[in-house]
Amino acid sequence: MKHQTLEELNEVAEVEPSFPAMTRTQRLERWAMLLERKPQRCLAAFPGTEYMILDVRHKTQCVGSALSIAFGDPVLRAQGLKDDTYGEAKRFFELADWQLHAIVCHCHVGGTMKAGWAAVQVRSAIDKDSKLFSRLREAVAGWPVLRILAHLRR
Repeated sequence: MKHQTLEELNEVAEVEPSFPAMTRTQRLERWAMLLERKPQRCLAAFPGTEYMILDVRHKTQCVGSALSIAFGDPVLRAQGLKDDTYGEAKRFFELADWQLHAIVCHCHVGGTMKAGWAAVQVRSAIDKDSKLFSRLREAVAGWPVLRILAHLRR
C-alpha cells in the first residue's frame, strides 16, 4: 500500500476528514483557546451590534475580529462554521444576542480589543445556564414590551 497525502487523494477522489461532533461547550472552549494563543493580538470590534436591525446584524462581518479567528480554524469549519458573520457565530456557538454582543461589540472596549479579553468573554458564555442573572436577563429580553421599545429605538 502506497502512502499518499490528503492533497494527492483529493486529486482522484473527494476526501473529507471526519471529526466527531463537538458539543457547544467544546466549540466555545476551542474558540477561547484559539484566542488565548496570542492574547495580546489586537482584534477589531463590531460597531453597535445592539442598535442594528436584526437582519443587518446577522449578516454583519468585521475583518480581523474574534469571529475571524474562529472562522480561520479548520476544525471549527469542519464542525460546521460556515462564515465569520454575527448570525453564523450566534447559530454555531449557540449564543444569545447579549452573549455574542459581550464578546464582539465595541461598546465594551472601543474599536479594538485584545484577544485575551475576548477569550475571557467567550469562556464566560460557556456556563450560560447555571447563573441566575443570565437566565433572568434572557427571560426579560424576551418580554414583548421590551422588544417593542427596542424596535422604537431604531
